[in-house]
Amino acid sequence: MATAFPSLPVQASERGDRAILLGVAGLGLGTALLLLWLLGDALAAGVFLLVFLAAGGLILLLGRHRSGLADAATMGDIGLLNAAIGDSSEAVAITDRSGRLICANRTFGEWFPGLPAPPGLAIGDHGDDRLAEAGRSAWRDGWAEVEGLATGRGRLSATALRAGTAQDHLVWRLRRMRGGQLVDETRRLVEGEGGQRLGAAGMMAAIADGGGRLVAANRVFLQRALGNEEAGIHALADLFDDSGGDVIRFRHEGDEATPLRVVQVPLDDGVGESPTLFLLLDDAGALRPAADAASDHVEALLAMLPLGLALAERDGRILFMNDAFRRAAGLPQGQPVLYPSDLVVKEDKAAVADAVRRFAAGQRMSGDIAVRLRYRADEAVALTIAGARGLGEAAVLLSLKDNSEESRLKNQVAQATKMQAVGQLAGGVAHDFNNILTAIIGHCDLMLLRHRPGESDYDDIQQIRQNSNRAAGLTRQLLAFSRQQTLRPQVLQLPDVISEISNLIKRLLGERVRLVVKHGRNLGQVRADPGQLEQVIVNLAVNARDAMPDGGTLTVQTYGVTAAEVRRLNSDILPVADYTALSVSDTGTGIPAELLGKIFEPFFTTKEVGKGTGLGLSTVYGIVKQSGGFIFADSKPGVGTSFVIYLPVHRADPMLDAPPPPKKPRQGELWGTGTILLVEDEDMVRAVAERALTRQGYKVLTAANGEEALEVLQGMAADGGETIDLLVSDVVMPTMDGPTLVRHAREMFPRLPILFMSGYAEEQLRRSIDLDRVAFLAKPFSVQQLAEAARDALGAEGTAAS
Repeated sequence: MATAFPSLPVQASERGDRAILLGVAGLGLGTALLLLWLLGDALAAGVFLLVFLAAGGLILLLGRHRSGLADAATMGDIGLLNAAIGDSSEAVAITDRSGRLICANRTFGEWFPGLPAPPGLAIGDHGDDRLAEAGRSAWRDGWAEVEGLATGRGRLSATALRAGTAQDHLVWRLRRMRGGQLVDETRRLVEGEGGQRLGAAGMMAAIADGGGRLVAANRVFLQRALGNEEAGIHALADLFDDSGGDVIRFRHEGDEATPLRVVQVPLDDGVGESPTLFLLLDDAGALRPAADAASDHVEALLAMLPLGLALAERDGRILFMNDAFRRAAGLPQGQPVLYPSDLVVKEDKAAVADAVRRFAAGQRMSGDIAVRLRYRADEAVALTIAGARGLGEAAVLLSLKDNSEESRLKNQVAQATKMQAVGQLAGGVAHDFNNILTAIIGHCDLMLLRHRPGESDYDDIQQIRQNSNRAAGLTRQLLAFSRQQTLRPQVLQLPDVISEISNLIKRLLGERVRLVVKHGRNLGQVRADPGQLEQVIVNLAVNARDAMPDGGTLTVQTYGVTAAEVRRLNSDILPVADYTALSVSDTGTGIPAELLGKIFEPFFTTKEVGKGTGLGLSTVYGIVKQSGGFIFADSKPGVGTSFVIYLPVHRADPMLDAPPPPKKPRQGELWGTGTILLVEDEDMVRAVAERALTRQGYKVLTAANGEEALEVLQGMAADGGETIDLLVSDVVMPTMDGPTLVRHAREMFPRLPILFMSGYAEEQLRRSIDLDRVAFLAKPFSVQQLAEAARDALGAEGTAAS
């Protein structure tokens, strides 16, 4: 709360009134005596004296009345400010025009005992002169500021603000600068749980201000130094007895007490005196040379700490480093280090050596320098260097944080984010590319209808068509990586899938590579697309073959993994559940550690140009993730590589897992009749589809977007004449997409058959389209596939209607 001083202005006013009254009386008496001497008329002189005294008293009463009003206004302002400034962390004081202290808060009283009025705060280094100049500027300009005042509380900044009803007061605010925040944080640490932990480890901690007064201490220090935890403020020097020369003891404990070793840590880097943190340890070996005792105690303490810490002498030679420091620096076992510059790469040696030399020469505070370590040069780390005092030969303290785990997690997050972005890009590229391939394949099919085998153009067209199909395979791999391809999951056993393709794998591996297949017992069923799983195994086998140019062994193994075993793995990625695992291991050249995190990226390959697209492992990754599984890779250069796939065990549901009734293949001509409304925003795809359906006997109406198609449907519904037998529409279109168009169409023609075309995956689209009785045709498609899809859609609708 604020401290008000109502007596100060009143006392000053009474003294001033007495002086004025004596002055007026003296002046009147002297004038009356002069008149009596000049005129010789005692009556006139007496009348003049009475009138003069009456006028002076009246003026004095009016002045005291105005002063009383001003004082009342001032006291009203002070009462209002009590609640506003009482608990402020800043030191706040208010002075009037004559420089008298009117009001001050609790913090001001703690910082400046005796409550001196600004600017007379006894601040050294011409601090009071700078405050006085700030006060004159504030009276003139309304506001002034001064910084860098060196006090026992650290460096302060002060502001003076002219305020009050009559603008006749100054409000002074003093606050700690940057170093003061460190003082407050250290004080909270020492007085809180941190101080208790230090005490439990046998370390006493205390903070003294620049004047040497004890301002904070942990419980152990107060008990040892004072014998009472509730003792008041003391001068820190009075608590110690240094009469024994270099040996320091607590005065309270007497001459037989255990000597102390004191370490001082300045808490402010300003000029002049500054607050200091004192760390004290019992020094049973103080009778030995001081340097040896300090080294023993400090090194024992540093060895216990989990932080990476090292000590170096004045010339920079390292005296000690703990195990945490060696781990953080990545030092090999038994690797000697003479100087801190030996820890970093060549480019950073000069900077580290210069920093150590500067801090050893007298820098009291610590500083960070970004360096790249010699044995961990992947990314820069922060090496903290601080000047040390009272630690024997040690003059510099170095700190290094082991951030290898943090870097690994950051790299994993960055990799996951990159993979997700690349997957989205791959899906979009595949969709657009599928439209182009649809037009190329469609035009090839139409041209082949006009040519016969044996003609020169026929072979060229077939070559174009085959290359287009190869490109379509690449887009399917892109969709597999982005987890957007269409899967046909079934409940199956992994050994059955492997046995189906074991002969194919043997032919792919060749004669130099031996295939070993092992199956575990009691394997749980998994739910996945068997065709996609076969592609996963084949891709891994081909990569293993290429990694063993001189021959080797490829081992394919299946085994069960229980939830308890997963829990023991303590993996951050693999959820606790029952899994059926598939392991594919080779004895090849292996994968370097720096490349292991990139192998699942699309188009990343270590093979020569023309011997791989880099989509094999990315396809494996996409299929496994879309199947709900997890894949891990482990490799040692020169030993081999192992891929392990975990697929969750499927719990059978009789209703959901019942096999669908087999579809009977439809035979016959693709010729059809009826009217088809074709909606496609890509001109080239619309042109190919229109020509293909027209050649099959259908009447085709086209629309470039959903709005045009809706106008056609509304016109037919209004005429009541011709109707649409089939609506063939793209799914993703600008302004109005395919599903929105179908919903409007079904309002007019409830039984209208729908055939959706899309370059995206059917499975992805079905989850976003809440429509029944629709068929899908994936792009790219051939002329025959489009005709079959149209025929099947019309036939399915006719069957449902019957």
